[in-house]
Amino acid sequence: MERVERRLMNRISEVSINETQAVLSRWVRHVKLRLGHLFIHKGFLLIIIGFLLGRALILSKLTPFALPFFAAVYMLRRDKAALAFIALLAGSLTLSFETTLFVFVGVFGFLIIHAWIRKFFSESLKLVPFVVFCLSFSTKLAISYYWLGNQTLYEAVMALVEAGLGLVLTLIFIQSIPLLTVRKYKHALRAEEIISLIILLASMLTGMIGWTVYGLSLEHVMSRYLVLLFAFVAGATIGSTVGVVTGLILSLANVGNLYEMSLLAFAGLLGGLLKEGKKAGVSFGLLIATLLIGLYGNGKTEIVPTIMESCFAVILFTLTSRSITEKIAKHIPGTVEYTNEQQQYVRKIRDVTAQRVSQFSNVFQALANSFSTGGLSASDDYREREIDYFLSDITEKTCQTCFKKEQCWSYNFDTTYEYMKQIMLEADAKTLPHNHQLLREWDRHCVKADKVVDLIEKDVMVYQANRKLRRQINESRKLVAEQLLGVSQVMEDFAKEIQKERENHYLQEEQIFHALQEFGIEIGHVDIYSLEKGNIDIEMSIPYCEGHGECEKLIAPMLSDILGETIVVKREECAVYPNGYCRVAFGSTKAFVVETGVAFAAKGGGLVSGDSYSMIELGTGKYAIAISDGMGNGERAHNESNETLRLLQKILQTGIDESIAIKSINSILSLRTTEDMYSTLDLAIIDLQNAVTKFLKIGSTPSFVKRGDKVMKIEASNLPIGIIKEVEFEIVSEQLKAGDLLIMMSDGVFEGPVHVENQDLWMKRKIKELKTNDPQEVADLIMEEVIRSRAGRIDDDMTVVVAKIKHNTPKWATIPAYMYTKKAQ
Repeated sequence: MERVERRLMNRISEVSINETQAVLSRWVRHVKLRLGHLFIHKGFLLIIIGFLLGRALILSKLTPFALPFFAAVYMLRRDKAALAFIALLAGSLTLSFETTLFVFVGVFGFLIIHAWIRKFFSESLKLVPFVVFCLSFSTKLAISYYWLGNQTLYEAVMALVEAGLGLVLTLIFIQSIPLLTVRKYKHALRAEEIISLIILLASMLTGMIGWTVYGLSLEHVMSRYLVLLFAFVAGATIGSTVGVVTGLILSLANVGNLYEMSLLAFAGLLGGLLKEGKKAGVSFGLLIATLLIGLYGNGKTEIVPTIMESCFAVILFTLTSRSITEKIAKHIPGTVEYTNEQQQYVRKIRDVTAQRVSQFSNVFQALANSFSTGGLSASDDYREREIDYFLSDITEKTCQTCFKKEQCWSYNFDTTYEYMKQIMLEADAKTLPHNHQLLREWDRHCVKADKVVDLIEKDVMVYQANRKLRRQINESRKLVAEQLLGVSQVMEDFAKEIQKERENHYLQEEQIFHALQEFGIEIGHVDIYSLEKGNIDIEMSIPYCEGHGECEKLIAPMLSDILGETIVVKREECAVYPNGYCRVAFGSTKAFVVETGVAFAAKGGGLVSGDSYSMIELGTGKYAIAISDGMGNGERAHNESNETLRLLQKILQTGIDESIAIKSINSILSLRTTEDMYSTLDLAIIDLQNAVTKFLKIGSTPSFVKRGDKVMKIEASNLPIGIIKEVEFEIVSEQLKAGDLLIMMSDGVFEGPVHVENQDLWMKRKIKELKTNDPQEVADLIMEEVIRSRAGRIDDDMTVVVAKIKHNTPKWATIPAYMYTKKAQ
């Protein structure tokens, strides 16, 4: 019992803790949202910036920040311009009345001049820096000359300097203020935007000059905190840049802070270099820089306050939440967070694209399912109902006015119906005139026997036509369903291909890099995109090779030895200048290549043959060879066979299965015309990775494979394309080998020899007797033998296509590759 109570108490405590954590998390999230709304949307951040810039000084006299800040806010966030103006006045009041007067006059002067400029110029933003320059110079000069009475050349020069700084600061604030006040989705900061933001933040720090806490300068603490933050987020480059810019502006504001520039720059550099040690490493870099620069700059008397200021900056930096640093890092190119953010965005776009493609695939599949529903004409119920309709129509035309209607259809319904149904079926089968017994029995049963028989024989032709039309519709629906299903499958495969992630191959990249370096080849970098067997994809950069072909002669054979697969140069982009780097793409080559030869002749020695042939390079690593023989001869047959091959090529290159492609072509050719125009198709699809070959023979003659002294015949029994509507094609597969000769021919060649009883044996004997393996020579010799057997006559179109399967050996693959103890997996 005690154990049960203890378990219950533990569970209750766990639930309460989880609930407390959830409540706390919601409260923190709510506070963050409220603070973000207060600072960004309500403009409280602009009030803080305006107050600090209103009291910021350069050389203890110049105030160039106020007017540029107001001008930038007025142009970019006009609804918050009043808040910025009040904050600037409040900040300037902490300095002197003359500074407040300068801000007041400058702001109202800007409003008046800008309103006047807008009447004449549409793009007034481009003129704002010049307006600030002129207004700042004239206002400062007027206050110095007429209000303070300092009519000296020095005052005029200082006014000119302050106006020039105002012009530059206006350009900077216009770029940096949107970064702090407007939320941009996935906005990457450019280099100039980062510098502008740093200048704005450093300018705000000058407004803290004179503020101390227990003898520690607040601007020193915050400037070092700023350097720590950027060094931790973006590394040594950005960290040192922030240190230099911040230190420079602080030293301009107070010459006593000149050594701060060295300290901040060194701290940013050390902190960035030690960022792998997380916050502790960056903080250690600041403390080391403080000790070194502090001792060098001010001696031992000032070292303790300086170290204390750095320690306070480290404490603030340690208390900074991880979410803030990650949020800043996402906007700075080159950081890990930025890269992950970009990859996440690309992954989201990829997933959305794949999802849309998959949705289209589902639509096509749904359409295929709707078309593939069984046709009513195939069901027995529908056939019986169709016969009932037919007999009802006959009865309406003959029996309605007959005096024996009641006797036949009321008392002898079954007998009358069976007689008429049997007559209809016999008429449909065209055997009714020979069935004398049925006609005699019907003559005894019906008083209008001859009239009913004549009408049935006449209307049964319409019945047959309707049935044929319905069958064609169902066959077309089935074909459309298969085509839609094929398209759906292709799109689904494409969606899966889109969703494939690129695998990380850091280990293999390192192994290849070191292997090539040990061989003495200098490599810039190696990027592996795929190590899939037969689909290897590697890119690398090498120094300018001066066109000597190092990639093809040296690197590709070495990669072949390392990866255990033949690698060739797929693409090469040479450097445009001698000291640059060439970018080279390596990839898998096919295990086999196909060398072809063709011989053809038109009937009677004419110019246009009814046969067509095609060699198609498919993008899926396959090679297709096709011969089509149109019905008859001449241009009409040539157009028919050529159209067959053209459609075949277009459909096969989409990735649709071969059998669906053939059925699609069969439907198109059979439905596009009512004339009897048929085509044969002899198709061989060779897989270039393993030499497995699929044969689809549609009404075509056999093909032959010569392997050494052996000759094999490959045949299949399929009717020509377009001769029937619904057909299932037989696909024959055969494993070919290197050195095999594949010989395909039209019927004009196979059936050409006269006085030959067995064409198979004659063709096998002629192929076996060939002394050459050159595809073109083989095609020419077979054509010559056939024509010679007919005493030089060409009675039909003739086409011979010969393909030789060969191992794919790159040009430089025979270079001996060096052995390595470790090979990339």
